[in-house]
Order: sequence, then C-alpha cells, then structure tokens
Amino acid sequence: MNKQAKQKIAIIGTGAIGVSLAALFTGNGYDTTMLAISDELAVKAKESWLELYRVLQGRGLVTAEQTSVCEKYLHITLDYDELADAELIFECAFEDKNVKYSIYEQIEKHCGCFKVIVSTTSAMSPETLNAGLKTCPEKLVVAHPFLPPHLVPFVELVRAAITSDDAVQTAYDMLESCGRKVCVMKKSAPGFIANRLQHALVREAYYMIDRGLADPRDIDKALMYSFMPRYTSVGLLEHQDAFGLDKVQNVENYLLPDLCDAKEALPFVCSHVEKGELGQVTGKGTYEWDEASIADFKARAAEPYWKYFNWDMPQQ
Repeated sequence: MNKQAKQKIAIIGTGAIGVSLAALFTGNGYDTTMLAISDELAVKAKESWLELYRVLQGRGLVTAEQTSVCEKYLHITLDYDELADAELIFECAFEDKNVKYSIYEQIEKHCGCFKVIVSTTSAMSPETLNAGLKTCPEKLVVAHPFLPPHLVPFVELVRAAITSDDAVQTAYDMLESCGRKVCVMKKSAPGFIANRLQHALVREAYYMIDRGLADPRDIDKALMYSFMPRYTSVGLLEHQDAFGLDKVQNVENYLLPDLCDAKEALPFVCSHVEKGELGQVTGKGTYEWDEASIADFKARAAEPYWKYFNWDMPQQ
C-alpha cells in the first residue's frame, strides 16, 4: 500500500491489545489516534507504547531515531470528535456487549468517514456485535489477534452474513500491509479458527493428566520437542497429506474413540480454580510462579516471533 494512500486509524481502548496495535500501526506509518477514557489511562497508554519501542530498540530492530518518527504518528485523545476522519476504527474494549454497544453508538454519532469497524474480541460473534450498530451493521468485522499483536503476525477475520465484502477487504488489506498473516473465517463459530484448535489440544492435555497418563511437565515437553516445532514451518494439514490420508484414516479409526470429548472444563482445571490456584496471577496453577519464572516465560513466549518482525517503517 502506498504510504501516501494510507488511511487514518482509530483505536478505542488503551489495554494491552490497543497499545500493541498502536505500536504496530505507527511502526508501519499509519496516522493512529487512540481514544482513552481518562487522562490517567492516556498517560499510561503512552508510556506502554514507549516501553514496547524500548524493547524493540533493545533487540536492535528499531533505532531511537525511528522511534521518534513513529511517535509523531501517535495521537491520544479523550474526545470522539478527534476520530471523525478515521477510515478504520479498531474497537479494543472489554468483553462486555453493552460496553461495546455504547462505543458503537458514539462512533455512529461522531465518526462519518469510517469504512469498517474492526472488533478485536476473542469471544463474541460478529452477529452479536453488529446488532449494536443502527445505521451500518454491515461495516463491522471481527479481527482476532494474538498477544502481542505487534509481534505475533497472525490475525483471523470473522464476518457475519451481512458483513460487506468491502469491509472485510479493507481490514484485510490494511492488516496485510503491516505484515500480518490474515485468515478469513467463512462462517462465524465460537472460538473462531485458532482457539478452536488450541482448546481441542488443551482439553486432551488436561484429560491425560486427569487419567494419570502423564505429568504436566512431560506433556509440555512432548509438545515442545515433537510436532510443535514442525508446525512453525509446515501446516498441520500439509503434514497429514505428506503422511498419507489412508494412514490418517487408520490412525483416527483406532485413536479417536479414546480421545476426550468432554463438553465442559476438565476436573484438573476446576479443582485448581476452586482452590484459587489460577496460574501466574496467583503464583500457582499447574506450575509454581514467581517473578523470575514469569519473566523467563514471557521471554520464551516472545522468542519465536522476533524473526517475523517486518515493519515498513516510516521515514523521517
């Protein structure tokens, strides 16, 4: 996309997703305005944005001079009127339908130029969300990223039946211009694409623990050192073709009857939740967590994505 033709972007929400998207968009030369709901959150959002760039500088991916240039593309406001000329509006609010509906009401009242409203919800269907728009429900599309979206290149777009092709294409082209690998879900379904796959795997992992088949650490070790590295280079379904679908058929006929088909959270998870052992936030979940182990986890979680850094940085 020609830089001179780049649209103006609005981001509503100053949490982790919103700030990370602001880093991504400004880093690709998009004029980006973030809407905060208080002066305190506006200041916090700016500091969080700067911290992301400090980390990028520490990795040698961005210079201090480039950070200064990108900073000029970032604007933070408390006023919806300052979003009036935004062509793409990213809604990154709490996973609460009424909160999102109130935002859509303000967008329709104050913003007359937008081509698409992009919700970054990880749970709500586009059918639920576009019901909150009175004048243009066809302009809403879900774009579900994975944290942190300025590093993780994957975004899945989910449309409702009434979502216009123009809205989907506008969101697709803009995200692709930022180096994202964009997938479009043909029909809306709970969990979208990636989380349906992820939680099918998570369900089987907890099921094996509950059945006493393996310890958590060994299950994680099996994943990290067997097939998961392969799937960073080839696709799951590509791999099955390479294996042979006749062999896949034989394995599945034998194996699938023994796999978990639970329709609710597994006992292992429920027992930890009942004891208040929620994971990193409480210091204990499946594993024990302290500041050092949390920092180590965050570094390892980000490590695979540094190689995808490919921003089209704006020039001075």
